[in-house]
Amino acid sequence: MQTIYLTPKDSIQAALDNLSVPPEDPVHIRLAPGTYREKLVIQRPRLLLTGESAENTVIAYDDYAKFLMPDGTKRGTFRSYTVLLDTHDVTMEHLTIANLAAPRKKAGQAIALYADGDRLVFRHCRFTGNQDTLFTGPLPPAPKEAGGFTGPKEFSPRINGRHLYDHCHISGNIDFIFGSATAYFRNCQIETIGEGTFGSKDGEPPVCGYITAASTPEGQPYGYVFERCTLTGTNCPAGSVYLGRPWRNYAKTVFLNCTMDASIHPAGFHDWKKPEAHDTVYYAEYNSMGEGGACINRAPFSRILTDKEAGNYAIRKVLGEDFPLPAD
Repeated sequence: MQTIYLTPKDSIQAALDNLSVPPEDPVHIRLAPGTYREKLVIQRPRLLLTGESAENTVIAYDDYAKFLMPDGTKRGTFRSYTVLLDTHDVTMEHLTIANLAAPRKKAGQAIALYADGDRLVFRHCRFTGNQDTLFTGPLPPAPKEAGGFTGPKEFSPRINGRHLYDHCHISGNIDFIFGSATAYFRNCQIETIGEGTFGSKDGEPPVCGYITAASTPEGQPYGYVFERCTLTGTNCPAGSVYLGRPWRNYAKTVFLNCTMDASIHPAGFHDWKKPEAHDTVYYAEYNSMGEGGACINRAPFSRILTDKEAGNYAIRKVLGEDFPLPAD
């Protein structure tokens, strides 16, 4: 394996673009502590990208959806990423990927990591932003409105990959984990950061955030699974954060043995005003703990799993026998 050492004075993109070894050979890029300010596109498979720690090794940028491009159009969600990961068999460890665009009302969607590939592993990483922090591609088959998917993968084949987020910290406020991949979150810290609350026109209680917005394709057996994660709200009133809402009507999101603080809404899940999705989404919990996990008045279109049903969400069953699982 070729190993490359970089400092914040170096460009990660330039290092990737100038690799001298063929794509089938593994490469390890080691980042010295500091902030690497660049918008990064990774299309190199069999890559290991590591920092010293998530606290002191940061890749950061600040593009955002509402920015006006030279042609007068908005940048849009899917061109706002800090890092686009568009390949398979990549592992990232001990680093932060941040989108610094703020505040949310001015910036709109601002992706930190756009991850679109199979056998992707993230360990001891931080993903920070506001709206739409982490996109687990691929895109759904079609946008709901013209131009909604403008970006690097708009016309690419939709290949649903598998991701593992292990001991990671993911923060944001609106739909900050979203997309179509099968993604397993193990021992992660999921933090909703409030930028004030907002209410709906029909008088619903104020909301501080939505953690997930899955777009699981119809027929895909697994969407998002959160195991032994801790869910917290910062500057979020009690009962103001939903566990998820369906970006597409076959969204699947399951929480296993997770600890939830008081910020979690008693209903748990929201239907995004899509009553037709009640019969197609799969929202479930097993052994939720903490003040936000103890509520018995969950949304009627969600469910509490039995012991046997929870067993169907073991990590190896979800990610498959060929997935490169790291040790606990």
